[in-house]
Amino acid sequence: MSTAPNTFDGSCLCGAVRYEVSGTPDLFFLCHCSRCRKGTGSAHASNMFIPDGKLVWLSGEDMVTTFAVEGAQHARAFCSRCGSPVPIVRPGGRVKLPAGSLDTNAGMRPLAHIWTGSRADWDDHLEDVTAFGERPG
Repeated sequence: MSTAPNTFDGSCLCGAVRYEVSGTPDLFFLCHCSRCRKGTGSAHASNMFIPDGKLVWLSGEDMVTTFAVEGAQHARAFCSRCGSPVPIVRPGGRVKLPAGSLDTNAGMRPLAHIWTGSRADWDDHLEDVTAFGERPG
C-alpha cells in the first residue's frame, strides 16, 4: 500500500481525453463481477481507488460519458469516441481510476481478485496459456 500522495496521468485510447489524478490509493482490485466484465469486455476490471482524490481533466472532459446501473452502486465513465474507461469520482469523493488508462506507473500491485464467484468460465489458470511477446503469426 502506498503512503505518499501520488500524481497519476492517463488518457483514453484515441487521446481525446487526458486527465491527472492526485492522491494516495488505498485499494487496487481486479474485479471479476459480471458488470465489470461487461464494462471492459475482458476477464476483469483493474481499478485503483483513491479516497479524497483530486481529478483534473486536462482535455476532453466534454467527451466523457458516465453510465450508472440503476439501483446499484456500479458506475463507469468512458470516452464517448473510443469507449476507453476513464476515472470517475464516486459518492464521498473516492476516485475510481482504471489502471489500464494510466500513462504513468501505477506504483502498486493489485491487492486482490474480487467477485471471483462471478468469474468467467474461461478465466481459470490463464497463467498456463501460451504467452507471446507480440501478436503471433
